[in-house]
Amino acid sequence: MNENNKTTNIVFSRPIKDFGTIHLRHFRMEEDMSTVYDWITKPYALYWGMMDKSIEEVKYEYTELLSRRDYEVFVGMYEDKPIFLMEKYKAQTDRISEYFEARDTDYGMHVLVAPLKKRIQGFTWHVFITILEYFFALEDVNRIVVEPDVRNKKIHELNKKAGFVYQKEIELPEKKAMLAFCERKDYEIRKNL
Repeated sequence: MNENNKTTNIVFSRPIKDFGTIHLRHFRMEEDMSTVYDWITKPYALYWGMMDKSIEEVKYEYTELLSRRDYEVFVGMYEDKPIFLMEKYKAQTDRISEYFEARDTDYGMHVLVAPLKKRIQGFTWHVFITILEYFFALEDVNRIVVEPDVRNKKIHELNKKAGFVYQKEIELPEKKAMLAFCERKDYEIRKNL
């Protein structure tokens, strides 16, 4: 990757003491699809729901997502390598609004962290906090909604640590999920604990 491409399309950067900087940039179908496909078809990504999909099916899915109003897809970068995928959507224009009274300032997210070749202390927490910092740096975001699979214990722990408050269990077409919210004020309290 040349120097120009490294900084192109960066929408947010977060320097982390004794760790380095995590950058967030828009997803690029041609450049990122093979990497993302490799992640989502591994057993650890079971809850992403795409393990049995072909690369063509996944490409089609992301083409559809990117064509939706109020939907964006990002890739997180660390040391010039992709380390996570994040989807951001406005709750009022998403199917999730059928399960609660969505406000204009509610946004949802889906996050998939890359499998690590070697363990890095605090890695997933740094990724998660970077994503929340990005969301809450946006003036039109006051609350983040998530709907993780009820069986995904790891993400529930991470969500609660970051300040998400669990409301109820919901039945989505593809999964039984927990509906949880993180208000800006709750996040500010929790992020430095």
